[in-house]
Amino acid sequence: MSEKTHKRRSQAWFGGMTKDSFIHRSWMRNQGLPDDTFDGRPIIGIAQTFSELTPCNAHFREVAEHVKRGVLDAGGVPFEFPVFSCAESNARPTAMLFRNLASMDVEEAIRGLPIDGVVLLTGCDKTTPSLVMGTASCDVPAIVVPGGPMLNGRYRGELVGSGTHVWKYDQMVKAGEMTPEEYMGAEAAMSRSKGHCMTMGTASTMGAMVEALGLTLPGAAAIPAVDSRHALNARLSGRRIVDMVEEDLKISKILTKEAFENAIRANGAIGGSTNAVVHLLAMAGRIGVDLTLDDWDRLGRDIPTIVNLMPSGKYLMEDFFYAGGVPAVMRALLENDKLHTSTITANGKTQAENVKEAERWGDDVILDWDKPLVDSGGIAVLRGNLATDGSIIKPSAATPSLMKHRGRAVVFEDIEDYKAKIEDSDLDIDETCVMVLKGAGPKGYPGFAEVGNMGLPPKVLQKGITDMVRISDGRMSGTAYGTVVLHCAPEAAAGGNIALVRNGDMISLDVEKRSLVLEVSDEELARRRAAWGAPDFSREGGYQGLYRRTVMQADTGCDLDFLVGCRGAEIPRESH
Repeated sequence: MSEKTHKRRSQAWFGGMTKDSFIHRSWMRNQGLPDDTFDGRPIIGIAQTFSELTPCNAHFREVAEHVKRGVLDAGGVPFEFPVFSCAESNARPTAMLFRNLASMDVEEAIRGLPIDGVVLLTGCDKTTPSLVMGTASCDVPAIVVPGGPMLNGRYRGELVGSGTHVWKYDQMVKAGEMTPEEYMGAEAAMSRSKGHCMTMGTASTMGAMVEALGLTLPGAAAIPAVDSRHALNARLSGRRIVDMVEEDLKISKILTKEAFENAIRANGAIGGSTNAVVHLLAMAGRIGVDLTLDDWDRLGRDIPTIVNLMPSGKYLMEDFFYAGGVPAVMRALLENDKLHTSTITANGKTQAENVKEAERWGDDVILDWDKPLVDSGGIAVLRGNLATDGSIIKPSAATPSLMKHRGRAVVFEDIEDYKAKIEDSDLDIDETCVMVLKGAGPKGYPGFAEVGNMGLPPKVLQKGITDMVRISDGRMSGTAYGTVVLHCAPEAAAGGNIALVRNGDMISLDVEKRSLVLEVSDEELARRRAAWGAPDFSREGGYQGLYRRTVMQADTGCDLDFLVGCRGAEIPRESH
């Protein structure tokens, strides 16, 4: 055997003449594998998140076949293995509850199996961060194949964006501007092909984030799932992972602090989802990179949003792909000195080398740098006594006139309280008020649900009002829009001051000053805290109990505290 063969991680299972290697090889042979399968060729795992209950990932069996062909082309040996599939559209109470569970599955599968490198099939919102988190904790060579967006939705002559138009049409029905029958008719028009959400929601955002980080081949994130170039990208990624194993290009060499900074700036330029904040913080925590909310504010503050996509703009991901996709955006960052040029990527080249000649087609989907959709995009981090550890807002999706606002609090203790009251004509609320939702944070929901973009009360909608200031310790869908302050930390269930807000309190929001203030004295807050009781999760069983007891807060990524850090891919002890 060659020296290189001895270095193969998989050879700890398949190499040599021991009883254990005999057993490992013998069992694998029932799949019809030839002798040279075990001669030291790179063993490539394909982390498969296919599930028919995860519609965004339902085409991944076909994607995996293209990856396998690429691995075989390059002389590797591919093996597909299943990992937990986070179904954003179906999982209750929220897929976010299971992101960390999925990452544990990925981590232990990679560590426990004879894998030299791994291809990550990602699509639906939480599959991207969970697979990257688990792989980062192992630190093996890895490449991501994003699942790709659906084709554009169309209904009654207009572009229809997944998620975004759900919120829009729902409010139109409540305002009397659309019939229930018209609303129901949009269902099939919204999801008309394989793939994930075609707005710049969380799935598209996280695809763009892994490309900006350097974990994909250039241009991979925006290719529609049904486009033949998606299959080509999968095959080329299969070829490339074999070379990455040969080069020992581990994920830690790609996921550097500079790579995360590139991704944060890219998020501002694309008008990406607020959910990218918690996911990138968690991914950084797994690889050992010191990333904070302050980095998000510092790096995104002067980045214009130049991608004209829903929910911030008017186009969809199919249009973004035709216009040049992520490489065109990264080139704009490069040309305006907003890109670290030396960060290495999965194809072995630097990010700058990959994008320096990227082309942009037209100027209405990807806008000129000096004619942006929003002058200062990114994510704004707000602090004050209502969010002492921080909260966030997405300026590109907010109403400019509400970015500085003072209003009376209308409080909902949890989402059930909101649902019970919001349509009541006697609810004491108008468009000047500030809606406050508690109990939607990581511990409180549990799982940090996407309920922060509370729908407005019908009596306000019927006035023609479409936005109000809303504040929550929860999240919102990346497909949503509005002047919505999210991720208040600490959350209510952890004793944050949001737990102490009462109806009638005045709240001041000033995004320019990065301020979120509850106009209640420290003495009064102390009195309220003395009367407040923390929820007790100590006796709750199962994964949900483990989650509630160990989950971290939004400002640090909502990982489980015992999962933070890179544990490496140390080969487990022999089993026989």
